[in-house]
Amino acid sequence: MIKNKYFEDFNVGDKYILPSRTQTSGIFSMFQGVSGDNDPIHYDVEFCKQKGHKNMLAHGLQVMSQTAAGAGIFPSEVRQSLLGMIEISGKFLKPVYKNDTLYPELEIINLISQKTTGIIEMKSTILNQFQVLVFEGIQKYLVKKNI
Repeated sequence: MIKNKYFEDFNVGDKYILPSRTQTSGIFSMFQGVSGDNDPIHYDVEFCKQKGHKNMLAHGLQVMSQTAAGAGIFPSEVRQSLLGMIEISGKFLKPVYKNDTLYPELEIINLISQKTTGIIEMKSTILNQFQVLVFEGIQKYLVKKNI
C-alpha cells in the first residue's frame, strides 16, 4: 500500500519511470478508434513509404499519451490530494513508427507553492529503443497541501 502524499511531500528531482510500450498494430488501431484520425500517414504502410517513412507513423497524441502519469505510481501517491492535471504540452522531436518501443519518464522539475495547494511541474520525456529522445514536454498537476 502506498502512503498518500501531499504537495509538501514532493521534491524537485523525484522521478517516475513509466512502463515501456511497443507501438503495435493494436495500439495504432485503438488510437485510431479513440481519436477518429483516419489520415493514411498513420494507418497505410504503402502510403507512408511513398512519403519517405519506413513504416506507419504514430500520431503525435498517441506518442504523448505514453507519458500518462496513471501508468506509474504517481496517481497512487496522490489519491487523496490530487485536484487534477491543469496543463500539458510537448514537442515531437523524432518520428515514432509502428513497432518502436518507447521508454517514458516523468521528473519533477518545479514545485510552485500556493496558499492551500501547490503545482507540481513535471518534465516528460520519451526515448525510443535506440535511446533517441523522441518527445519532451511538461505536465502540471494541482495538489492539496496537508494543512
